[in-house]
Formats: sequence, structure tokens, C-alpha cells
Amino acid sequence: MCRRTTVRIAAIGGLAIGLAVLPLRVAAQMAIAWRHVGNSAMALALPSLATGAVDRVWYSPDGSSLYARTASGRLFQTSDFEQWRLVTDAKVTPPAEEEPPAPTAPESNFKLAAGGAAGRLYGVGRDAYRSDDGGDSWVNLTSYKGTSLLGTGLASAAASPSDPDEVTVASATGVWRSVDGGLSWTGLNDFLPNLPSGHLLGLPSGTRGVRLSVANSAGEIEWAPGEKTAWKPVDVASGGSDVVRDENQKNALSEVLKHSLTAIATAKDYIYAGDSDGRLRVSTDAGVSWGAVSKVGDSGKVEAIWVDPNDPRVAVAALSARTTGAPSSTKPSYVLRTMNGGGFWDDITANLPDMASAHGVTADRASGAVYVATDMGIFFTATDLGSAGRPGAWTSLSDSLPAAAATDVKLDAGGNQLYAALDGYGVYTAIAPHRLRDARVVSAADYSAKPAAPGALLSVLGARVESASSDDVTAPVLDASDTASQIQVPFSATGNTVSLSLDAAAGPLSFQVPLRSVSPAIFVDPEGTPLIMDQASGVLLDASKPARASSRIQVLATGFGQVKPDWPTGLEAPLNDPPRVAATVRAYLDGSPVEVTQASLAPGYVGFYLIEIQIPRILNAGAAELYLEAEGQQSNRVRLYVEQ
Repeated sequence: MCRRTTVRIAAIGGLAIGLAVLPLRVAAQMAIAWRHVGNSAMALALPSLATGAVDRVWYSPDGSSLYARTASGRLFQTSDFEQWRLVTDAKVTPPAEEEPPAPTAPESNFKLAAGGAAGRLYGVGRDAYRSDDGGDSWVNLTSYKGTSLLGTGLASAAASPSDPDEVTVASATGVWRSVDGGLSWTGLNDFLPNLPSGHLLGLPSGTRGVRLSVANSAGEIEWAPGEKTAWKPVDVASGGSDVVRDENQKNALSEVLKHSLTAIATAKDYIYAGDSDGRLRVSTDAGVSWGAVSKVGDSGKVEAIWVDPNDPRVAVAALSARTTGAPSSTKPSYVLRTMNGGGFWDDITANLPDMASAHGVTADRASGAVYVATDMGIFFTATDLGSAGRPGAWTSLSDSLPAAAATDVKLDAGGNQLYAALDGYGVYTAIAPHRLRDARVVSAADYSAKPAAPGALLSVLGARVESASSDDVTAPVLDASDTASQIQVPFSATGNTVSLSLDAAAGPLSFQVPLRSVSPAIFVDPEGTPLIMDQASGVLLDASKPARASSRIQVLATGFGQVKPDWPTGLEAPLNDPPRVAATVRAYLDGSPVEVTQASLAPGYVGFYLIEIQIPRILNAGAAELYLEAEGQQSNRVRLYVEQ
């Protein structure tokens, strides 16, 4: 590694490694900059990438454009058969479906394709079919070993009016097109925003990535750290499915409470349960007994519940906006708060849109921040989660998000990053806006609240820092934006804590951060992808570019403490013969030690360390867990893809 860059961007292979301080402007109306996690396609072992259900496809009269209507009712158009645009013109409607030529249809419930050339017909049932004799006989185009090549739920087909060999099929897995009469098929789903986003089941942590339930199914998908292609199904048969566990728990409690439960949340001995009629019940003794039923206002089913893990008397519930037949003059109650374990629920819906059901909710107890995912997007308020005071006004966070219903919202464990799931588009993340009211110092590598170390990089979330010092020694400010700043701990720092005095744009701040001689951390991005390079080529490694057996990799990290010879704080490490880490650094791959060939400051960087590792000659191919260690202190676990 010999590329000289600045700390603010520190770009390697096109990826910014200063990820803890990505510029993020937050205006007064909370118009935050969201980052898309992954894409909106799924890998389902089909001919191409898949997406969610599409129920109709049809061509324009001249065959130059294709239209697709998703199961959720959104309409898209493509002219290049790759990129799609949302169509909002209500006058654009599909043609009437044609009746199949009875009695020669090859299946029951057979649907004839719209359009097409004279004498050639297409249609779908369980499979796709073609007829070259006006429907007297049919050729199955998609059956393979008893299943359809295009997956399940073939809903409709359309034949091109300009090319008799071109046909398109709508199915439960997206849009599929053939230009050779059905001999081969290609998905048109890579850029069709139709991911069936459900609830966020897990956020990046260690070797696991973002996990998402598939709406209206028992499926679960993951965007793993280092993934570059598509969301992958989680193997529910292995017992690792959060969706299955959640459904089993709801079914069991439904039997106990004699109502159909739609949401549950637990903390310590508390169990919160909400049902399909908007009722809420709470057990404070792990389900031995249950409190009285609570139902507030005119609401639908309980969609989600957040409970404070440290004080489970505090909880917030998200509900559907309105029950069937509710009077239009009634303001729906669909965000509720309790401070006393469900004894009483406050309606904190306030100025949220009247008809926007809430589907997800999360909160940060320390700052009083509450976030809800609704049909109208993501909203934020600051309230008092310690008393029954009036909530503040809700503010939309969706200005820079696609116009789509939000299906869930979650904060990471430290309350530093906000994740939102959007119907069709997948997952987005941003620095949590409440950090502007409640600044926090975290590791610049992964936003965790771990101890600092001499020379380590820290991020101050929620503040533009203009200058910083530690015990009257300057702590260099390496980057500053309205929402995050990056500083370096002086190499001279000693003791058990480091006292930080910060001059910020909003006023002075002070923090006491635990200090250790080493506190190793590997840099990761918001998807959990570690910043690891191939030593020979400098290419960033991920699922599509794995590390090879017998190769050397370079890990970018921070927190390894003192170096030899001593090096000035705030100065870029030299490109040649950079100072070496004083502590002994070890590395472990799937729990087994691997050789560390070099541990030094990263040439051309400030506060970054470069740990070079020799990959063994023989190893198991696939995803492996990597972590570093020095003086008994272990780094975060990350996922490294390897191959023979």
C-alpha cells in the first residue's frame, strides 16, 4: 500500500475509508443524506436476479416500451429493458385479458398473453407456454425437473407486437423476458424497485449483515458484509430464522391470550403483546400473569413495539391508522407510549398524517428520540421517555428518500445509526438525527463505544468540532461536518481516561473516554464490510473479490497504540518504512491464528494502522470470521471471503 491520500476521503478502490465521518448535512427540516444498503434484487437460484411479485405486464402498441404493475399496485415503464421509471399517470392501464382458446389450454387457470403476432400465442399457468398453430398445441417453455425455471406464481404474459419471438412474463419473482421464443429467459429485475421489504430483523454486527423479512411470507433475506450482487435468502431450515422464531412465539402467546397477536417485544421479565384489533397487553413476570387489556382511540392492528431494554416499563407501540368503518372525523391513534409498563398508554400521534399507518418504531431513551416508519415515510420526534409529558412535533426524514411506504425503522445498538426499510427499495441508513441534540464520542472504525487508545481515531457524532484538546495537548481535528467530526487521540495520552475538551460550532463540549494502551478496531462501512485489501493488487476484498489461499491481505484498523519510533500526532505516516506497532499484534481466522507479517501505521494516513496478514495455503473456502488482538484486547469480528 503506497497511495497517498487525505484522511477526509482516503479513497481506496473508489470506497471512502473515512466512513465514520462521511459528509452528512442535516437541515432544520431534518433532510438527512441517506445511504442505500445493497439494492432491490434477490438471488433465488433463478436464471437471473429476482425481485418481488408483479401481477401484470404489457407492451406499448409499437412494442418499444414495456409496462409492469407490481403486486402493491405501483406501475413502472422501461424503454431500454433495463432501467425502470415510476409511472404516476392514472390513464396508463393494462389491456383487457384475453380468454384462452378452449378447450385446448394446456393447464387449468391458463392465461393467454396479451398481444402477439398472428398464428403465434403465448400464455402462462404454472409454466409458460407457446403455440405456433393458433392454440391447437402448446410447448412448455419453463418446466425443468418438475418446477418452473421462472419460480412460482406466474401471473400474466405479454407478447411483443413487433417481434413474434419476444415474450415477457410477470410472476411472484418479478419480470422475465425471452427474445428467442421462450428458449432462454432473462430477468428484468436488477433495477426494478420491487423488493418485498418487511421488518428489519438485524443490523450489521460482526460477520452478519442487514437482515430483512420478506413481506407477506415466512422468508428472510440478508445483505451480508461484502455482498455486491443481491439479497440472499437465509436458510430457515437451519433454525436461524428470526421470522420463524417470531411467528412461533406469537402463535404460542395467541393461544394463551385468545387473540391473534401481530406484534410482541420483550425485555427482562416484561412481555408486550399487541393483537390484530389494536389491543395491548403486558406481562411483567415472563408470561405468568397478564395485565388488563388496553386499547387507545381508533386504530387498527398493532404492527410493532419498541421496549427500553434497561427499563422495560417504557415502551412505544406502532399501529395501523384506522379500523374499518371508522368515522372520518376521528383522528386515528397509531403511535402510543407507556411509562408504567402498560398501565396507561399516551397517544403521541400528534401531527403525523391522518391516514398513514405506522409499521415500525424505534427509540433512544437517553435523548428521548422516537422514530416511526409509516405509509408516508420516516418521521422523528423528541419527547420525554421518562415522564408523560407532551411529545414534540413530528418531522419528516424522507425528503431525500424514494417516495414509498416505510415498513420498518431501527437504531443500531449505540443509537448512532438509523436504518429504514422501504417497500420496493430495500434498506437505507444515515447517522441518527438525534445525535445533533446529544453528541457522542465513538470509535471512528465502527461507531462502537469502545475505549480509546493513544493515536486512535475517534468520531464525534452530532457536532462540528473546530478544535480539540486533551489535558492541554492538541487533539488534531482531521475532518468536520455539521453532523460528525473526526479527531485523533494524542500519542502522549496516559492513564485510565482521556479528557476531551472540544470547541464545537454549537458551543463547548467535554467528554471523558476510557483509555487503554491498545483498543483495536477494524474499519467497517455501514453495511459491515471491512476495509481489507489484497496486498499485491491493492484491490478491496469482498464477496466478488475474495482473498486467495497463500496470498497476503492488508487490514485497515485503528487503536493499536504506541509505535516505534515515536511519531507525531496528526502527521501522515511516511510512505517508506512507516513506524511499527509497539505491541504484539495477532490475527485469527475462524478462531485459528494466522501469521501477521507487518503491523505499522498506514503509509500516507493519520491514525490508521495497516496490519498485513498471510493467508494459509490450505483453508476452507467461503465466508470466514477475522479479528485482531493486541495485549489481550480483541477487535470487532468481520467477515472475510476466501477461496483456494
